[in-house]
Amino acid sequence: MIIGWYQSANFNKKSDLMRITVNRNADTPIYLQIKNQLRDMIFSGVLPVDFLLPPERSLARELGVNRSTVIKAYQELKADGLADSHVGKGTVVLPQTARVPAAPDRYINPLPWYQLFTESIMASHDTIISDIMARTGRDVISFAGGIPAPSLYPVAVLEEIQAELFRTAGQELFLHSPVEGCYPLRESIGQLLRQRQIVAAAKDIVVLSGSQQGLDFAARIFIRPGDTVIVEEPTFFGAIQIFRSAGARVIGVPIDKDGLRTDVLEALLVRHKPKFIYTLPTFQNPSGISLSLQRRYELLDLAYQHQLPILEDDPYGELYYDTTPVPSLKALDRHGYVIYLSTFSKALFLGLRVGWVTAPPQVLTKFAHLKQMTDLHVNTPAQLLLDAFIRRGHYERHVARLRQEYAGRRNAMLKALDKYKVPGIGWNKPAGGYYIWCRLPDNIVRHKLVANAAKRGVVFLPGEAFYPDGTQGDTHIRLNYTFTEPEQIDNGIKYLLQAVKETACANYEEECQHTLKPLV
Repeated sequence: MIIGWYQSANFNKKSDLMRITVNRNADTPIYLQIKNQLRDMIFSGVLPVDFLLPPERSLARELGVNRSTVIKAYQELKADGLADSHVGKGTVVLPQTARVPAAPDRYINPLPWYQLFTESIMASHDTIISDIMARTGRDVISFAGGIPAPSLYPVAVLEEIQAELFRTAGQELFLHSPVEGCYPLRESIGQLLRQRQIVAAAKDIVVLSGSQQGLDFAARIFIRPGDTVIVEEPTFFGAIQIFRSAGARVIGVPIDKDGLRTDVLEALLVRHKPKFIYTLPTFQNPSGISLSLQRRYELLDLAYQHQLPILEDDPYGELYYDTTPVPSLKALDRHGYVIYLSTFSKALFLGLRVGWVTAPPQVLTKFAHLKQMTDLHVNTPAQLLLDAFIRRGHYERHVARLRQEYAGRRNAMLKALDKYKVPGIGWNKPAGGYYIWCRLPDNIVRHKLVANAAKRGVVFLPGEAFYPDGTQGDTHIRLNYTFTEPEQIDNGIKYLLQAVKETACANYEEECQHTLKPLV
């Protein structure tokens, strides 16, 4: 328990000291303890009208708490109409009587929005996803986004199904659906899952607005501020953003050619006691690597041993080009430890925004509850359209076509990388998915490479975005081969590697200039 005393220059002799007690063992958050005690002093008259409250830094220092805690307490007081702040004057106590309405012509101060935002939103200003979405156009060859090929969208088939639904479904097309999703679509998803060796009935599935919503829901369900989440290193940047915004400490486990290093993971589980493990075991984003079957069993064994959930994200599992991938963690899990997320966005198109989760019933109940609180349900027309698309066999035929087309684009990019190769560059050959993880020469300055590539009309995604601490990955870039048309891939890689060569040469010359010393 901490007791803070503050003496103010405008306190009278009778009430010379302000006393605030902080109990760190109480269930009530510290900022509310501070706010409630100040509120009581205001109501009792201990703190008179126009009394100047201590500066945030001073009170935080006296109480041994973060300044943000005091800021939040003051914000609560202001929200209750007990105090007000003025630039250069500080925070003062307001009179607790009804005020005369302001005159119509009175100047109204602009609303201080940034003072009202939560700490998690204030701390999150990474715009990488929106930046990727904006980096498309006729004059740009984009290897940046995880976007399927627009030329392969099954528009004609979907248009035919949609026209039929308008004729036959009538009002049902525009009615609400169950929070968990339309039952027929959940049945169809169950059929797709059986092809992935996952046994899940319709009741075991909740339809989501994309798998990104599933990541957000998982963070809300499991993470409290200060908790730890284990991820692969590198991993999907969107997951890093979501977990951090929930207040989690994100710890990375390195990967090798067989995927996540389970030997390193074991020590981290003992040290950090995380809430769950997040993994993309099949054609991982960004590396394209798949977790070997042996490591999948090792990962499950560690989860069982430490009673730790696994959040398996599988957006690319159907997009294999060489051999059928090993079973998913969910298919191998015999004890209900795996929460399985997937989506239609990568096999169809991003605008559809339909994904799903299958998990133990206790977890699905929480997902459905959050779905109800956020957007009630996924839009009904998309669900009915997808169900018909799957039941008529179009989905399976479409995915088979994607495997062939995307394998060709992957091979075209690999051929171009080899054709225009520069010293020090290397890459992997993914067996499926969307990406080639490319290693740069050691003497590359990343921001200069981005600028030099942009001058040539080529964009890509720098590697540091995929690391939890943001200080690694500067020697790698992620290249997407699905979005760009095959005839553009060769030119795009040629221009990109020209930029790599130019950047490396310029950096070498700069280093030489710094190294050479004049002779006297």
